Amino acid sequence: MDHSAHEMPRSETPPATDSHAGHAMGRPESAVPKGTPPPVPADHAADAVYDPAVMARARAAMTREHGGMAYSQLMIDRLEYRALQGRDGYHWEGEGWIGGDINRLAIKSEGEGDIDGGLESAEVQALYSRAIDPWWNIVGGVRQDFRPQPQRTYATIGFEGLAPYWFEVEGQIFLSHKGDAHLRLEGSYDQRITQRLILQPAVEVNFAAQDVPEIGVGSGLSDIELGLRLRYEIAREFAPYVGINWERKFGDTARYARADGERASATSLVMGIRFWF
Repeated sequence: MDHSAHEMPRSETPPATDSHAGHAMGRPESAVPKGTPPPVPADHAADAVYDPAVMARARAAMTREHGGMAYSQLMIDRLEYRALQGRDGYHWEGEGWIGGDINRLAIKSEGEGDIDGGLESAEVQALYSRAIDPWWNIVGGVRQDFRPQPQRTYATIGFEGLAPYWFEVEGQIFLSHKGDAHLRLEGSYDQRITQRLILQPAVEVNFAAQDVPEIGVGSGLSDIELGLRLRYEIAREFAPYVGINWERKFGDTARYARADGERASATSLVMGIRFWF
């Protein structure tokens, strides 16, 4: 059969442009930049039924409760006793912070000393932390060293976050009010043996840009600390642990330590608790 009689007539003019093309109401597609999101609605349907002021407060409360609230935490990561040959000691390391998902204020502290000989090192940092993506933060602030003497005050900037394969890493650059500069790198990994038993290897490396003999630090690689701790989480917030810790000073830092009657390296058995709330 000949179907030519049933063909639609061909138009000699181009088809009309869809008025909604490009997600723009009433504008041709060429007038909308590619990648432009639709405008944020300025009206809310509920405002036509309820008091707009009441609804505005409700929307603000919902936003705050779904990520806009201020939170806080105190984490004592290490509070431990160190058993060394002929000289027992202690060590602490912890952090407290307050803020939201993006911006936080953090206070960090760490130090160590001998059971019989008093405090050897102690520092406190006040830091502003800002998230730059879901995994990494940049930090900046000040660090105050109370030991060793003489005391030092540092400006600091650095990063912290979760690297691929769940390695926790941190790096900081310190510049003191005397002009000496230092670099600290840290890393750790939680290997779960069971849901409550966790093995944690950890490393800390320190570098100095110049000799600072008054605080016993030499230029270059100054010291390394390696630790291996096995903890048992009685509750998620409370976990005793045991382990081993090894420290080694290098270069002029080791020479300064020997001149003060200290050893350049030390291996200790550790036992302590980790808790947070």
